[in-house]
Amino acid sequence: MKRAYILTFALLTISFLAMSQSKDFKPGGKPFMKVFNNFHTTFSDGESASAFEINRLYLGYEYAFSEYLSAKANLDIGDPGVGKLEMTAFVKNAYLKYNRDNLTVHFGMIATTQFKIQEGNWGYRYLAKSFQDEYKFNSSADLGVSIDYKISDIFSADMIIANGEGYKSLQSDSTLRTGFGLTVTPVKRWTGRIYYDFSSKDQTQSSITTFVGYEGDRFRLGAEYNRQFNVDFEKDHEWNGTSFYGTVKAFPKVSLFGRYDQLFSNTLPGETTDWNHSNDGQAIIAGIEYAPVKGVKLTPNIQTWNPAENGEPGLTTLFLSCEIKF
Repeated sequence: MKRAYILTFALLTISFLAMSQSKDFKPGGKPFMKVFNNFHTTFSDGESASAFEINRLYLGYEYAFSEYLSAKANLDIGDPGVGKLEMTAFVKNAYLKYNRDNLTVHFGMIATTQFKIQEGNWGYRYLAKSFQDEYKFNSSADLGVSIDYKISDIFSADMIIANGEGYKSLQSDSTLRTGFGLTVTPVKRWTGRIYYDFSSKDQTQSSITTFVGYEGDRFRLGAEYNRQFNVDFEKDHEWNGTSFYGTVKAFPKVSLFGRYDQLFSNTLPGETTDWNHSNDGQAIIAGIEYAPVKGVKLTPNIQTWNPAENGEPGLTTLFLSCEIKF
């Protein structure tokens, strides 16, 4: 009940604060599009397979009603990964946003907050998701409300209350996912963040995330640690993992990058192997990004997966990835 009051209060706050605006402001909007596609060849256990692929197509529109109040709607069209459908459309974003001074509020189908900063530091979403998104610790968007407040030049705090089902499953039940984050920028170019969320059914699933990143003129670095308890509300099921990534700008239009992930899970009482052993393992990504013009990126890269399970063959995939956006 308290969370219902918070959601109602947030929406009323947006409506009230957005009433004032400059007389000189002219409402307006613009469409946007983003495409992720690639050609790849995968090698495993002496076999190989090649294919062209469209990973994602984002189509949307952004509109500013006033200086402080705006909206965004975005369709995510991609391979569902199951069944015979080749492409399926989902509503990725459909929200109202209030932004003024140190306060930002999102309401509707919003981007979630648990790995947004990490994804920005990684910077290559078009060829690989960030750690939490890739291994299903959380969804990148959900129905709910988020509030972000910049306390000072060093600290900012945020809170999110969401359905917890993600943007591909809009089921409505009494289970909500509540998260709290604190971002710290102690000195110029350095960013630290800690985030915690929880959601309760028969068991309480909770997650904790830590991140530290550096962004210089010619390079950036990021490191994160993620841990989740009672995964999918299953008692004592835990998993955790680390991700390290970096980028060096070698030339004005050319960047070199690399990333290393490791995913672990715990061993349940009475068992001899980790409960998620078949999916645990290590990933390595490396490549060269070339941006010939604004809005286009071409990236030859290699991605490998080394499973934790003994006897399982590893995967090595060579990609030519492409991002197009305007």
